[in-house]
Amino acid sequence: MASLTDHLSDLVSDADAVLLFSPTSSFFDRFEGDDTDVVVVAPDNDVDAEVFVELPLPFDNVKDRIRFGIEGAMDADLVSAGDEVVCVASVFDGGPDSVIRVTVDETVHTGIYGLFVDSRAEPSVIRDVFEVAIELGQKGQKGKPVGALFVVGDAGKVMNKSRPLSYNPFEKSHVHVGDPIVNVMLKEFSRLDGAFVVSDSGKIVSAYRYLEPGAEGVDIPKGLGARHMAGGAITRDTNATAIVLSESDGLVRAFKAGELVLEIDPEEY
Repeated sequence: MASLTDHLSDLVSDADAVLLFSPTSSFFDRFEGDDTDVVVVAPDNDVDAEVFVELPLPFDNVKDRIRFGIEGAMDADLVSAGDEVVCVASVFDGGPDSVIRVTVDETVHTGIYGLFVDSRAEPSVIRDVFEVAIELGQKGQKGKPVGALFVVGDAGKVMNKSRPLSYNPFEKSHVHVGDPIVNVMLKEFSRLDGAFVVSDSGKIVSAYRYLEPGAEGVDIPKGLGARHMAGGAITRDTNATAIVLSESDGLVRAFKAGELVLEIDPEEY
């Protein structure tokens, strides 16, 4: 029976790039000397590829893995909108078993890749907070739209630039975002005012924080309110990332270094 690589030559002959997701050394070596641009997408560059895109998170869903890898390649100017890209990945345990040909679309370039890779907090923490915000945007709180502000990373400095609005329910706890029970708590507390503060490692440091940095020099799109201004300002003055769910339009936005870097509709995510 013919192997996967026996059929690849026809598939990649007119492609602009080939993305190999976590290839083994032996599989990667089969592309040595190939005329098509080969990009390795993996957590680590174990095969010493000249062209490499970091995959900072494990993605069980192959569609998400490929979308993330393509966006990383776009960020690195390795592929661009309109390019034909062949993605070779593993759906089941073991070596590569799937080939997906994709036409790169500009809509793939959402800003998510940079949000995970360039943030101070661990990528898995950014992902877990992001997923809480997305689910809140999709379902709301008891069926009603809700807004929320999560400040992730550089928690010590964030706490110094904020003050409590009420009793902190997480003051003596050691719970982390990503735990299903904790996520339910975050969704419940989102009904109340103030920001959540989350450490680099995902520990919930506080709820109900009033962020106090000045808004001077923070440029946010027209129509966004105090929650977004506070999120932008705190990321200008710290190394944190702010993830904001808007109660009015239901969009999830992320701020870094005082700038809006991501805007996503939870219903389309």
